[in-house]
Amino acid sequence: MTKVDIFSGFLGAGKTTLIKKLIAEAFKGEKLVLIENEFGEIGIDGGFLKDSGIEITEMNSGCICCTLVGDFGEALKKVMKQFTPDRILIEPSGVGKLSDVIKAIQDVAGEAGITVNNFIAVVDAGKAKMYMKNFGEFFNNQIEYAKTIILSRTQNVSQAKLEETIGLIREHNDKAVLITTPWDELTGEAILKAMEEKSNFEEELLEAAGICPECGHHHEHGEECHHDHHHDHDEDEHEHHHHDHDEDEHEHHHHDHDEDELEHHHHDHDEDEHEHHHHDHDEECGCGHHHGHEGHHHADEVFASVGIETGRKYTEEEISERLEKLDSSAYGVILRAKGIVASTEGEWIHFDYTPGEAEVRRGSNDVIGRICVIGSQVKEDMIRELFK
Repeated sequence: MTKVDIFSGFLGAGKTTLIKKLIAEAFKGEKLVLIENEFGEIGIDGGFLKDSGIEITEMNSGCICCTLVGDFGEALKKVMKQFTPDRILIEPSGVGKLSDVIKAIQDVAGEAGITVNNFIAVVDAGKAKMYMKNFGEFFNNQIEYAKTIILSRTQNVSQAKLEETIGLIREHNDKAVLITTPWDELTGEAILKAMEEKSNFEEELLEAAGICPECGHHHEHGEECHHDHHHDHDEDEHEHHHHDHDEDEHEHHHHDHDEDELEHHHHDHDEDEHEHHHHDHDEECGCGHHHGHEGHHHADEVFASVGIETGRKYTEEEISERLEKLDSSAYGVILRAKGIVASTEGEWIHFDYTPGEAEVRRGSNDVIGRICVIGSQVKEDMIRELFK
């Protein structure tokens, strides 16, 4: 039976980096397929991963719910027929709800011949508080439904900040395996071993999502399932790992902002505006799906994506300067930017941005320069002008 691992995580948490590490260090000898669901018009991560030698299927859509429920089942069956992989890695959109992904996969699991192996949430240790406060409907859902929670960039935060983040996470999920050790101090095998620890938590997660752990069918709230379920509620204690590690071994360009400054600068004044656009009761989305949970909103109600294709050549300094400008509120609440563009020096520049932090590096060539910027209340015209 083909295993399926779901790697959720809010915008810029480090899902792609984690997947690359696991491919290199933990999944050797396995036949892999990666399915990505990008939020926006232009897929970027496939370019970051193409040197890994695995099959990549990208699905680009502004509405993860519609894409997963509709096209996703067919995509899974096609992948199974064409590649018969040992393991399928699914990287949903950073603004996708993990509960939606779980439901969509369980709906087709039996027919496609797959089994869901793990629900993973990657969480940026330094930004969890900020994202919980301002985008909790999406951010918290990924934590609440995760079987394994892997903190990223723990080497960049103080012990006090790390403990605060752990406390906030445990308020939403006190059963998941939690990994806090900096990734450079862990092998991919060690991460995979922790991910695949067995517990009864998976059954609880499926039941919370309205899915029968026995038959895999989705049941509406209150609907009885005619199976005899025997649940052992004893939970093993999971050890929390952390080693102090202050040096960032990656070539990141850090901007001198702390989380509180970012939170005040980017988000506090936006919360009421976000709430103003939401509906407080059961609603039906434009795709015809009825959402019966209070506060269930589509990603495209809150977030917007700007995709840019360009033949322009840049210097690394020009890209760094543009990314730093995104920290101001002039362009909206920018949560993520990434791209692959040609360099004036004849090579290609790869870049990643999250609030207060940017990485600019050299990477493999692409057929055209591509830039993707994601955020809330995004000022598209100004962003296009910025990268002209």
